[in-house]
Amino acid sequence: MRIAVFGTGGVGGYFGGRLAQAGEDVIFVARGAHLEAIRRDGLTVQSPEGDFVVHPAVATDDVRTAAPVDAVLLGVKAWQVREAARALRPLLERAGFVVPLQNGVEAADELVAELGAEPVVGGLCKISSYVAGPGRIRHAGVAPRVEFGERDGRRSERVDRLRTAFEKAAGVDVAIPGDINAAIWEKFLFIAPLSGVGAVTRMPAGVLRSVPESRSMLESAMREVFDVGRARGIGLRKDAVARTMSYVDGLPADGTASMQRDILEGRPSELDYQTGAVVRLGRESGVPVPVNDFIYRSLVPGERRARGVV
Repeated sequence: MRIAVFGTGGVGGYFGGRLAQAGEDVIFVARGAHLEAIRRDGLTVQSPEGDFVVHPAVATDDVRTAAPVDAVLLGVKAWQVREAARALRPLLERAGFVVPLQNGVEAADELVAELGAEPVVGGLCKISSYVAGPGRIRHAGVAPRVEFGERDGRRSERVDRLRTAFEKAAGVDVAIPGDINAAIWEKFLFIAPLSGVGAVTRMPAGVLRSVPESRSMLESAMREVFDVGRARGIGLRKDAVARTMSYVDGLPADGTASMQRDILEGRPSELDYQTGAVVRLGRESGVPVPVNDFIYRSLVPGERRARGVV
């Protein structure tokens, strides 16, 4: 397949790199020093699953030179999705489709608003990775996994082709859930509470889960996400919170979420698309979310300062 990685950060760089390593025709969309390093030296990925270098690597900052493609892996931050959707449109001109891999539950809807429903499938990924320097991606932990599927639950040839491409890639687990929307919400139930509680306490996963007060706070925040999802007709399984807490118990003790790291380092974050989304969607659905509301109110002043609003 010809695959464009739009946003070659920790997520796009890792998964796109693995696909390129497996022999797929991958084009990395990047910019600045990161782009120049990839063009010059290739894309270097350091991972517990095995280090590798994609060299030569095809990279560009002009999507018109990459178009058309069969699929786009969208790896930008959640607040950049709408702008990215407008920019990547030329890539989809010959029946291409886009797989959003953002945290949160609104990326696919935002893509549909800009591109229409046909080129958009649902998607999510699980990984802890980041840009370690120009042209370098570091996978820090969490077994890499990608899930995607048609939003209406039907099977399709295009989704099957992408799954086959990922199945050939080392260091990646791939699945097509029966209900991709529920799968996205199950990840949301994990990442939004962990990010929010981690940011407000300034503690890694090992501390959050071992201190009774913060563990209870984390579980309560998850329960609120569960209630909001159920109220919105999402088929979350009854044991979703218990299974997610068990997953948290297996995380590296020093593990942190990307939103948490951005907030603690004073950078713009996905706060409005994670904790803020829980609050907003809870209000729309008539579901009280007091724990997430407290976390959001505590973190939003720093977020606005990071964005130059205050």
